[in-house]
Amino acid sequence: MDFTRKPELEGQHAFLSPSNYHWINYSDEKLEERYNTAMAARRGTELHEFAHQAAKLGIKLPKSEKTLNMYVNDIISYKMSCEVPLYYSPNCFGHADAISFRNNNLRISDLKTGVTKASHTQLEVYSALFCLQYMIEPNDIFIELRIYQNDEISIHEPSPEHISRIMEKIVDFDLKIESFKVGGFW
Repeated sequence: MDFTRKPELEGQHAFLSPSNYHWINYSDEKLEERYNTAMAARRGTELHEFAHQAAKLGIKLPKSEKTLNMYVNDIISYKMSCEVPLYYSPNCFGHADAISFRNNNLRISDLKTGVTKASHTQLEVYSALFCLQYMIEPNDIFIELRIYQNDEISIHEPSPEHISRIMEKIVDFDLKIESFKVGGFW
């Protein structure tokens, strides 16, 4: 039998996917809830892409207390880079939404489009990854972390000791994962 190929579907997943089959048992209300959640996530991705494109082009948005406007305008004002990979190992890396490092000041900003209050922990891990990747001691720099969400900016200045502990955890867990791989789990 010659199976029909659909190259336009490669890398995509259907909402009603066989591999995520739990929808079989959804009520109409649950289906609508899950669909709305998926569309909100897609909108969040699109807003991130828009914000980073506007920042890359240096296009400031009208000054307002709206999350997206504050985020884009601050990225431009602080001359931040968007979607920067921060890498320690194949076991631990990520992409900072926006980051800058000047005059021993590390600034990392994150755009959150959901309504659930976000934690600065993700940004603390980005800080630790930055220090590990560029071999910088947290005691030698000032760190400012910003979350843009729900028309507010939440600013956090973690202690160097806290970032050092996260760095130690990354190094320790990375070594453990590598030993798991040697042990035959991979």
